[in-house]
Amino acid sequence: MPFKVSAGGVFFGTRTGSSPNPFDAINGPRLAGPQGSHPLHSVSPEELLRPGDGAVTGEFKLDGKARVGDGLTGKLKLTASKEIKGRKAYLRLVGLRLDEVQRSQEHHDSEGRVTSREDWVETSGKLFVKDSFLDPAIPTQLAPGQVFEAPFAIPMPRLGPPTAHLGESIIAWALEVRWDIAMGSDHFAAIYLPLAQHPDLLRAGVGKQGGQSLMASVPVKGGQIDITSPLPAPSGTAIEVTAAWPSAPDGRGARIELHRHTNAPNGVRGIIASAAMEVAALHSGSAKASLVVPEGSAPSFDGAGLEVSYVIRVLVDRKFRGDAAVERPVAIV
Repeated sequence: MPFKVSAGGVFFGTRTGSSPNPFDAINGPRLAGPQGSHPLHSVSPEELLRPGDGAVTGEFKLDGKARVGDGLTGKLKLTASKEIKGRKAYLRLVGLRLDEVQRSQEHHDSEGRVTSREDWVETSGKLFVKDSFLDPAIPTQLAPGQVFEAPFAIPMPRLGPPTAHLGESIIAWALEVRWDIAMGSDHFAAIYLPLAQHPDLLRAGVGKQGGQSLMASVPVKGGQIDITSPLPAPSGTAIEVTAAWPSAPDGRGARIELHRHTNAPNGVRGIIASAAMEVAALHSGSAKASLVVPEGSAPSFDGAGLEVSYVIRVLVDRKFRGDAAVERPVAIV
């Protein structure tokens, strides 16, 4: 349903959001919303991709899954539905960063006084990677009905970032064949490419996501937080936590929580799993929790100016005082 902004009874029109080609399939009102909303929460990265402009049908058969730092092989088949006359043609890998952005606009009368104000959220995207490959050599010209087939072998981004839905921002990837058309819009055929995070990057401590986030036991002030399940933790699985905090203050109760942190422009920090217990369990070292990572959670990463990280937080609810808490990082893929 189109989102319309109004203030003081005055209609200001329909607001829209946009993403660059080939991720422009749902450009329009769906990518915008009123102040305080999160329009990307209901959008999946796959929905953003437009598979072509109608000039060429593309079929991409991949030999395996795409993963950060690995090579990707496969075959492509192109079938022209109209005559193609391009100056250049190439296979390329493109990466999208799409963000929710808060917007506002003031309206003034003839004397410059503010009469009304609009506030809304819209999405804005850019391609942060546009890697072209010389092999295979794509024909610049195709006749109607002509078919071109070729194998390909291309590298995936060495450090990522992986495909990720942060809630308020999206990282998405596509593999496409594009024709540079003189005095006209480019022709293209594209496929959505889910790019998985490489666990070895996290284990190697590349970027900001390694280190203690992969350790089974991490000392914290006055105690220790252990993770007995495998790390990094896959999305959709449970993180098994054991906590010992002998010096924890007394309180009305205790919790072990899984928190997500992000630097997305319109992002929010959130508790994505929680388990309650008695403070006595922390004192004795017997506090345990099984925290399920929601299916589809963004992997731990930093890249393209975005970061997602996770922490296990142990806290005590104190009456008439702020919560007391200790925490440790944890890696998720």
